[in-house]
Amino acid sequence: MNQKENIVVLTGAGISAESGLSTFRDSGGLWENYSVYEVATPEGWEANPELVLEFYNQRRRKVAEVEPNAAHLALAKLEDHFDVTIITQNVDNLHERAGSTHVIHVHGEITKARSSADPALITPIGSADINIGDTCELGSQLRPHIVWFGEAVQHMEESARFVEQADKVLVVGTSLSVYPAAGLVDYCQAAAEKALVALEVEQFPSGFEFYQGKATEFVPQIVQAWIE
Repeated sequence: MNQKENIVVLTGAGISAESGLSTFRDSGGLWENYSVYEVATPEGWEANPELVLEFYNQRRRKVAEVEPNAAHLALAKLEDHFDVTIITQNVDNLHERAGSTHVIHVHGEITKARSSADPALITPIGSADINIGDTCELGSQLRPHIVWFGEAVQHMEESARFVEQADKVLVVGTSLSVYPAAGLVDYCQAAAEKALVALEVEQFPSGFEFYQGKATEFVPQIVQAWIE
């Protein structure tokens, strides 16, 4: 029996935007009218934890309201035919809800809370709010399980290994401008089949076939071609 090919999919904000989730890049450093510095940095958390918690409570509720789109669903279908790893910069759970079973979140997950004292203490909370006074088992305030600006991106070595071993690499909905996640494309094998779907790209990685447009339009086409 033939061994399944390895596929790695790198996804960014563009794929979630098509489900109705706005991104901070939409409006020049503002995210839902908040300064990114206020709501997405350790300093912002230190200065006003109530504001930060409410901001992410609102985002969490929004995630619960939207649905995976045609691109998410097509990527989940790949698992019937290939060994698939999705590495996402997105903090939502739309890939999982679409049916993908191996998703690596390099920027954290909005459906989880974590301890302010010990980053390893992580609790699934679904769409529930985090409030001031909600604490971990150490008695420390819970915070969103999100990688803020100035914090270390997660699972990068593991992600790079998957990219190195991939027979096919698909990049979706990212302008490849946010590092270090954007640097993962540098680990692709020269021989791997590579495709990139985005509205715009800040720098174009060599060897990729570029589909300029919406994920919901092009990803199902690419998936179907790969399956066939």
